[in-house]
Amino acid sequence: MIKIESVSQQFDSPEGVVHAVKDVSLSINKGEIFGIIGRSGAGKSSLVRTINMLNRPTSGKVTLDNQEMTTMSAAALRTARRQVGMIFQHFNLLSSRTVAQNIALPLELAGHSKLEIRNKVNELLELVDLTNQRDRYPSQISGGQKQRVGIARALANDPKVLLSDEATSALDPETTRSILELLKRINKELGLTIVLITHQMEVIKMICDRVAVMESGEVIEQGNVLDIFRKPKHPITRSMIGDVISDELPAGALNRIKKHLHINGNDKNKVLRLAFVGSNVEHPLLSEVVRRFNMDFSILHGQIDEIQEQSFGSLIILANGDPAQISDASKYMIERGVIVEELEHVIPAN
Repeated sequence: MIKIESVSQQFDSPEGVVHAVKDVSLSINKGEIFGIIGRSGAGKSSLVRTINMLNRPTSGKVTLDNQEMTTMSAAALRTARRQVGMIFQHFNLLSSRTVAQNIALPLELAGHSKLEIRNKVNELLELVDLTNQRDRYPSQISGGQKQRVGIARALANDPKVLLSDEATSALDPETTRSILELLKRINKELGLTIVLITHQMEVIKMICDRVAVMESGEVIEQGNVLDIFRKPKHPITRSMIGDVISDELPAGALNRIKKHLHINGNDKNKVLRLAFVGSNVEHPLLSEVVRRFNMDFSILHGQIDEIQEQSFGSLIILANGDPAQISDASKYMIERGVIVEELEHVIPAN
């Protein structure tokens, strides 16, 4: 659906050339919700704006639905942009227009008849649950309702792709959830491809199928959201996941474990992080391991969450046993789909 191939984006600034995007390649499938996450200044907004050529890349090419956007004439690009709707963090609504009139604006600019505009606006108001707000002005509605207007306006020309640029960053957590649920429903009902920019891993966890992590203009990691949560490869990804599902021990527990390990030695103690999904969450795997390998576990920290409608569990345990026992137990769990990682930073230095 969307192919971004070796795209770079440079800007001139008083300090010199800014390399906002550096040789990024991504493939986004039709009908999926694809997240692009990064801290402030990572280049995610600059990258996504190359999809509809709001930012023309310095090099590389962007293909949307088999059309290469980077080589289009200005006239062809205006037509192609109608396939791409966009919603923004600060809504960008016209204060002098009502809710219905804001939604109608793209249809008016496209030259639709009054009857077509009225019918489409009514349909979109119902889709975003704003029928009763149609004659209110932006100053008279809440932030969440303003974003619903923005979503409806972005859908007015029946786009194939919806770009969401930090669309929930200005909203409180409850309103954020309602907007994400609306986007997920739109994705399913309309078969719309959604590209979602955010700096919040919680947003990625709630709605996205796949994700790309950006830092300093580069994609440092990408993949299925569940796989990224189970086994993040890059320290920045791990840090961002830690904002949602922490794999760090509370300070008090960490001090107690370090003291215990120091007193009793390290040879028979390992601190392990276990990550498991689906039926493994409910399976009594640890009790099986205790019986099979004649060893002890203490659960130090953990939680169970849901990602992509699958249960996801993360446990940090203290394993007590001979190194061979712990190794065999780890292999046994890995064979059953559990990610096992030794947290060496917990072990005190000799």
